[in-house]
Amino acid sequence: MTHAYTQDRPLRVAVIGSGPSGVFAAEALIKQTDLPVQVDVFDRLPTPYGLVRYGVAPDHLKIKSVVSGFEKTLNDPRVRFLGHVEFGRDLTAEDLQQHYDATVYAVGASSDRRLGIPGEDLRGSLSATEFVAWYNGHPDAAARDMLLHASGVAVIGVGNVALDVSRILSKTVEELHESDIAPHALDALQRSHVSDVYILGRRGAAQAKFTTKELREFGELHVSEPIVKPEEIAVSDEELAGITDNTVKKNLEVLRDFAAREREGKERRLHIRFLVSPTEILDDGQGNVAGLKIERNRLDESGNAVGTGETEVLPVQMVLRSVGYKGVALPGVPFDERRGVIPNEGGRVTGLTGAYTAGWIKRGPSGVIGTNRQDAVESVRALLEDAASGALPLAPHASTDAVDALLRARGVDVYTFEDWQALDAHERAQGQATGRPRVKVVHREHMLRHRKTLA
Repeated sequence: MTHAYTQDRPLRVAVIGSGPSGVFAAEALIKQTDLPVQVDVFDRLPTPYGLVRYGVAPDHLKIKSVVSGFEKTLNDPRVRFLGHVEFGRDLTAEDLQQHYDATVYAVGASSDRRLGIPGEDLRGSLSATEFVAWYNGHPDAAARDMLLHASGVAVIGVGNVALDVSRILSKTVEELHESDIAPHALDALQRSHVSDVYILGRRGAAQAKFTTKELREFGELHVSEPIVKPEEIAVSDEELAGITDNTVKKNLEVLRDFAAREREGKERRLHIRFLVSPTEILDDGQGNVAGLKIERNRLDESGNAVGTGETEVLPVQMVLRSVGYKGVALPGVPFDERRGVIPNEGGRVTGLTGAYTAGWIKRGPSGVIGTNRQDAVESVRALLEDAASGALPLAPHASTDAVDALLRARGVDVYTFEDWQALDAHERAQGQATGRPRVKVVHREHMLRHRKTLA
């Protein structure tokens, strides 16, 4: 069999999710020249770019420069962005089969893993994911009231997200003013009473997952100083000789530097702890966090953390867990509950013809933004092979008009890429007026007011 796609009847592809994986998939589809193609990129939020807008730290603006390439893709005449369309509610898997020849699911890993310890549901205990969404202005979290009257905060985990939230809590408003942190978060952090942040890793410094650049920033903050216990980062000469990862070696160098520093007496402190595990979040008697009990660990011969029975209580009133993400099942799409991913082989969704997946929902939460490009390319390559061989059933209602009519009939208020560009221009103008990169609009109803037709 050969394909039946023409300029008048191109290959029609839906991409669910407009984060890096979704946009990289759209980019790969329009870069190839073998098949004529049209791509519709859907997102449940009015705004595109996913974790680039709502997950990357607001003070790491250079990382966000990747959106210039995303803009080029979403501006291509063969690509449409349809925001404010929720899969499973406004558009189903059955709808996609009727209107598209293929679908790429690129929805990321939107849930977080829990600690499984007593007190985890107390007020003041939440995931780092929720905290990041709050300070980045995600519409689902913007209205949340953060308990920043806390003087002590424990951040459980030693990945880059844990470092991001710890850094945001430790910076001054003046330092954060140069970022694109959401206005409500900037105001709340100005009133913050946080003086001590505890970053906790259950294993040793050599097993930490953060990168050196993010770690080094802790030594450059205006009013916060890093504190490291030398005994918790001790590595034998034999262990050191066996380390081949340059990032781990550099991390150890930075941590040793922090441990050797004389205390400067700054008003805030960043305690970077290793070989400790949380065992209980303490209750103040009124349902609020009153402390965190931790147990000291040792590493066994396999490198696993083993409790020693020695405990201490950290004086914290807020606990942020940053111990990993997991995917969430989509209606009508196969899902591996254990791994938290859509089961697939090289991007082809298992048991669902014409369905593909990319990004964290495909492989699990690993890698950086750039990792998703090759991942998406692999999935698109499988899609194109199937399309070229005639293996994909032709969708019976494969046209933009048919999709638009369906969404209109369901009362969906679609937010276009032109609408997003009007909102983007508004945010940048508001930022310029206040000396900031942008001032984010954080509520859906406000986003829907700033559109091309109203700009």
